[in-house]
Amino acid sequence: MMPIILGSIALSLLHAIIPNHWLPLLMVSRKENWTLSQTTSVTLAAGSAHALSTIGIGFCVGILSYELSDHVKLFSQIVAPVLLVFLGIIFIYQHHRHKHFNLKPITPTQSKTKLIIGLVLIMFLSPCLEIEGLFIMAGMQGWKQMTILAFVYTIVTITGMTIFIRMAYMGFMRFNFHKLEHNTGIITGVILVAMGIFAFLTN
Repeated sequence: MMPIILGSIALSLLHAIIPNHWLPLLMVSRKENWTLSQTTSVTLAAGSAHALSTIGIGFCVGILSYELSDHVKLFSQIVAPVLLVFLGIIFIYQHHRHKHFNLKPITPTQSKTKLIIGLVLIMFLSPCLEIEGLFIMAGMQGWKQMTILAFVYTIVTITGMTIFIRMAYMGFMRFNFHKLEHNTGIITGVILVAMGIFAFLTN
């Protein structure tokens, strides 16, 4: 279970650090002249919606994984690890086209409520598909492991997004994230491939 938790922390931190999670929120905040407190509240809401949709899909994937591993021994020994490696390769191959969160659907409006609902909805509809591979592995171990994974992912993601947007708002963060953002797919893919290989070797 520890490799799954470590993988979850790594992926959650990676996606909390890159600006395509929180930069659109910051842009809207600046344009609408929101305070730091208001910006933080909206970030918490958007991050929670993002985590909710991600773990919702994750539990569905995990339950399917559990059922398959319970009836098909081959699934847990070969299919699941190979699937994780395959997902990792896909993310590495498509990293240059990865666009996780885009502000384009948001239309500036005078209604703060509509604007916030729009931001939260977009985050809800853009779950982290990368983490679902870990739910496959956790699902084979049962509900407890899936719950732990969901908890770790949610806490790290929401906390990370909140910290980084607050730092950016206050001008403490001037690091150029472009290179990291561009290579997110590669880093994510390598993590998934490594976990798939580890799972295969430890079965």
